[in-house]
Amino acid sequence: MLKALYSIGQYYFLLTKVFKKPEKRKIYVARIFEEIEIIGISSIGIVIIISIFMGAVITLQTAYNIGVSYVPLYLVGLGTRDSMFLEFSSTIVGLILAGKVGANIASEVGTMRINEQIDALEIMGVNSAAFLIQPKIIAAVFTFPLLSLISMFIGVGGGYVAVVLTNAIPPDEYVYGIHYFLLPFYIVYSLIKVVIFAFIITTIPAYQGYYVRGGALEVGKAGTKSVVYSSILILFFNVILTQLLLAK
Repeated sequence: MLKALYSIGQYYFLLTKVFKKPEKRKIYVARIFEEIEIIGISSIGIVIIISIFMGAVITLQTAYNIGVSYVPLYLVGLGTRDSMFLEFSSTIVGLILAGKVGANIASEVGTMRINEQIDALEIMGVNSAAFLIQPKIIAAVFTFPLLSLISMFIGVGGGYVAVVLTNAIPPDEYVYGIHYFLLPFYIVYSLIKVVIFAFIITTIPAYQGYYVRGGALEVGKAGTKSVVYSSILILFFNVILTQLLLAK
């Protein structure tokens, strides 16, 4: 219990350092664009691939499980749309990015710690926490919602390709289901979640790497911890945000 409270306090202390005013804004802006490419653009491929197949699988499973004649076929498109918008393109994509981006952040920052590069920055009078972590947070907060939007529409498109290729249901029924009773707030809800998840995915691994001690083995352990803790917090906040934003 005491160790958990100590970790929470240390994490809060790190965040107070991260969000201090930058020394040189031009350098920070340049680093933000670098992180956008590393964190966001490099993740587009995996998000697209996974979203296509998940949209197709959700569509086919829904279509094949509707065996009752009085169930409208357009519900397949509606179910795929809502599954992608409400859950997959935010929570599941967040878990995937926690593994891909989070582990990379923890190993990068952790390697800099054990190689004494962070100590060198501190000696030069640079706020190492802000210099290393703040651009990652900003880049993730801006790019992850875009990745979520890409996932939504690619997933729905993957479902359409699936029904065209397999003829599980008529494509026009699927398209009608996509448009049926569409609530724009579902997209807003998903994007709000993604912004929170982006903060978790960047700060938790950065914390693990920033305070790592030892050698390469400890850096690997920090990467593993960052993925586990980030995933748990994503699922926890998913429940909280769902209750706050969708409960009537």
